[in-house]
Parts: sequence; structure tokens; C-alpha cells
Amino acid sequence: MSDIESDGPATPRMATRFRGFLPVVVDVETGGFNAATDALLEIAAVTVGFDDDGQLGLRESTSYHVAPFEGANIEPASLEVNGIDPHHPLRPAIPERDALGRIFRVVREAMKAAECKRAVLVGHNAHFDLGFLNAAIARTGIKRSPFHPFSCFDTATLAGVAYGQTVLRRAAAAAGMPWDNAAAHSARYDTEQTARLFCDIVNRFQPIYDAVPPAPQT
Repeated sequence: MSDIESDGPATPRMATRFRGFLPVVVDVETGGFNAATDALLEIAAVTVGFDDDGQLGLRESTSYHVAPFEGANIEPASLEVNGIDPHHPLRPAIPERDALGRIFRVVREAMKAAECKRAVLVGHNAHFDLGFLNAAIARTGIKRSPFHPFSCFDTATLAGVAYGQTVLRRAAAAAGMPWDNAAAHSARYDTEQTARLFCDIVNRFQPIYDAVPPAPQT
């Protein structure tokens, strides 16, 4: 899906707006809270870009059901929240390495179009998502990740500053966004809502950013 229609490459402005990083919004659904032991069950990513008016919006969304890695722990309480049946015969799950590889290809294409040198993960309570992403990268032996290994943008923090709300649903409401409780806790829906929230915050702060002299790139 795309909230921005673009026939050509992204404006080079992205390459200077976030220190050469391309923000990519990521959400994971898991079998628990421990990235080292608990299953990664869904992963979704949304790329963003600027339109001709300098407004940030959604570009491409991609998401996958993920097969639990061998020996993965799955907590029943987590499945009650996300509603996933990891062993359902009709669940179109793929191995972790395949899911990450497909998402990384989309991210690298977006980085190239935006002239960015690296991607930075954007998430709601972002270190949770980054922790599971890094654990899956280590398990699968992927050598080159497009994502910065420890830097991230946390929309819980940003929303707390911008709206006084840190819960995703409440922050979305404060930003005037619709919210579907039935769709929440699927990786794709939560990622797209987080991406819209991130874009709204960036766009609200754009006049402040434009008024500040550009810092030297290091």
C-alpha cells in the first residue's frame, strides 16, 4: 500500500533530514517478551518518504507470518493478546530468514531511492522490536542488515512529547487518527498506524526543523 504516489525516486531531502538514515517503521508480534528465547510470529515494515510539499507519508508496506524457530518458547498469555495460532494449518508462515530477507530487500531499494546510507528502525517502544529483529538476524546468520544495530526512533517517546500520550491507541486518537480495535495487534495494522503517527509528528515539527540551521554531517 502507499499513501504517496511517486513515479520517480524519492527526493534527496530524505538523505539530509535524518542524518543520512531512512526511517523504516517496524512492528513484531511475538510469543513473549524475551527476544533470545521467544518466537517471532509476525513482522511488518513500512517505508516512508517526502512528497513534493515536504510532507512525510507512507510509501510501501510489507508483512509476513513467521514460523517459530526450532525450540522457540511461546507464552499462552502473549497469544491471547495477539490472537495468533502459530500452528494453524492454514497460517501462511515462512522461516525467519526468508521473512527478513524479503523485508530487507524492500528496505534496501527504498534506501537507494532516497540516497540514504542506512535504515533506522521506528517503532512504538522501539527497543522491543529492535531486540527481536536483532535476535532473529543473529539466529539466521544474516551478515548484512540494512538497519542500524542499536539506534532507533521510539514513537512512544515522540508521542509523549507531541500529544502527552504514550499508548499507541491513545496517541493515535490524540493525533486525530481512526483506530480499529478488531485489527489492532496484527503486525501490519500496528505498523501502519505507527507509521502514520510518526509522519504526523514529523510533519508537525517541520516548521521548527526548518527554522534551525543545518548541523554539519558527521
